[in-house]
Amino acid sequence: MKKPLFILLSLLILISACTRVNNIKSDSVDTIEIVNDNHSYANIDEIKTTHLNLELDVNFENKTIYGVARHEMSDHNCDTAIFDIKGLEIKKVTLGTTKEKETNYVIGKNDELLGQPLKIAIEPKTKYINIYYQTTSETEALDWLSPELTAGKKHPFMYTQGQAILTRSWIPLQDSPMNRITYSADVTVPPSLLAVMSASNETTKNNEGKYHFEMKQKIPAYLIALAVGDMVYNSLSEKCGVYSEPELSNACKNEFSDIPRMLSVAEKLYGAYRWEQFDIVILPYSFPFGGMENPRLTFANPTLIAGDKSLVSVIAHELAHSWSGNLVTNATWDDFWLNEGFTVYFENRIMEDVFGKDVANILAITEFQELEVALNDIENGNHPEDSQLKLSLTGRNPDEGMTDIAYVKGAFFLRTIEKQVGRKKFDEFLKNYFDKHAFETITTEAFLSYIENELFKPNNITFNTKQWIYEPGIPDNCIKITSERLNEMSLLADRINNGESIFEGKNKNLQRGDKITQEWQTFIRELSPNITSEQMMEIDEQLKFSKEGNPAIQSDWFQLAVKVGNKSVRPYMSDYLIKIGRRWYIESIYIALKESKDPNDLIWAREVFKKAEANYHYVSKSTIKKLLD
Repeated sequence: MKKPLFILLSLLILISACTRVNNIKSDSVDTIEIVNDNHSYANIDEIKTTHLNLELDVNFENKTIYGVARHEMSDHNCDTAIFDIKGLEIKKVTLGTTKEKETNYVIGKNDELLGQPLKIAIEPKTKYINIYYQTTSETEALDWLSPELTAGKKHPFMYTQGQAILTRSWIPLQDSPMNRITYSADVTVPPSLLAVMSASNETTKNNEGKYHFEMKQKIPAYLIALAVGDMVYNSLSEKCGVYSEPELSNACKNEFSDIPRMLSVAEKLYGAYRWEQFDIVILPYSFPFGGMENPRLTFANPTLIAGDKSLVSVIAHELAHSWSGNLVTNATWDDFWLNEGFTVYFENRIMEDVFGKDVANILAITEFQELEVALNDIENGNHPEDSQLKLSLTGRNPDEGMTDIAYVKGAFFLRTIEKQVGRKKFDEFLKNYFDKHAFETITTEAFLSYIENELFKPNNITFNTKQWIYEPGIPDNCIKITSERLNEMSLLADRINNGESIFEGKNKNLQRGDKITQEWQTFIRELSPNITSEQMMEIDEQLKFSKEGNPAIQSDWFQLAVKVGNKSVRPYMSDYLIKIGRRWYIESIYIALKESKDPNDLIWAREVFKKAEANYHYVSKSTIKKLLD
């Protein structure tokens, strides 16, 4: 990865012939930051989409979207516009509006990761480019689910997942986060289903199955999203609500009742919410993430419905993205920590206000535990340099940078700064940062320049930013967070590790509902792999982790079972891996099975995956397939 270059405006003419080079504003009037997006073919330095209008026909019978992508282009003087495509069939390309004129185009060589460049012949005054296309079985962003994979078991379901570079597999466009656009869409679906997008949405079905959408704020391509299924809407406030299958409606209304308060807290911290509406849609279990921050409509996994609101921090996380990520976006995927580190920090502040400092600390410590595991894996893997915040992902899938480094190391970097400068000053800095760069993209280097000039210098503060950003591991000045409640769980686990039974005395009637999810996760993670299967079975009999634990608890419990060699949980583990598609949860179990000392565990893992892979989205499927190779 080439680091950004800073050059005088007078030298711009010397680089005008460069390919795939894009200009981003800098704080200095005298310089322009030149950034390569090595994950896009698009020539947005010459010509770029300003508005996209989509005409989409969603056909469940042959699992195909038939579409027209109408691009309104910026002023330019070039004869070629380059778009990103992957797994799409291009039917024709036209120019103009009322009197469309077909034009020539060339589809370049296919790259397994990036797809293909679509090079379209245009004229210097071309304003509108219309690309007629259809998706194929190779379209990676789409997940088509048969009725039996939904909660209702009666209707099919379809959703998209575009992050990081998969939107190009269902829409031909310039798939770089540096090109923010507005979009509109007209979507036709079966009348029995409702269509929703990361845009303005209807809350009820109509008899024709035709829906119109508008996204009037500029967003990067990876945030364009569509879901189609049998859904109902529960309003939680004037600005917030939840779409879900009817069977999950009541549970969703109870689980997510605190969302309006979360929104109020977020606005109090860092300024007005600029997307008008904050809704979420609960997708089927195959969705590969806990949540995805598509503006106006967060996509969420049903594993968040824990019954005790202990996993709603994911919703706080996606809400925080409305500022960090959606409002101010990483310029390239090498700068991914700018999206996620800020969001994890912001999420924790929301949770602290809504649920208290104690719970916020528990969440932060649990995240740090996961960071330590990730650090160990990365340092002993093929890319030890990935424990830096600023990455170099040229030639690699951006998904490889979506680790706890970006999320948790990034958040602890910001927490450590807050500790040194004080919360009041740091909050003022962050609010100004979001205002200053609203609806823009930013690089790591531009951010470091900004924080140095706006926070450190005015307050005479010296901070080891370069060590945090460009060096591996966790710096020694990282803030330390403690929790008495988690310490108690560690002591409880130690008793079992020493051969004691914890279900005596004051803990005789201990029940799973007595502790929140993160407390049980700490307990499980502190249990030694040297305990016996009999000890695990005693715990399971009392606390019912295998059979009745929520998916977060079960993931940790099944990993421990593999390490201990406890085969009694296999039926529950198999059902879990077949049902759950959330990558983070299942990948950890598959890793444990692969690394097991018992070679039969890997054989079993491959057998289960064969049964489960049809239920996984491409993101999870490709990750597990590579892992089990």
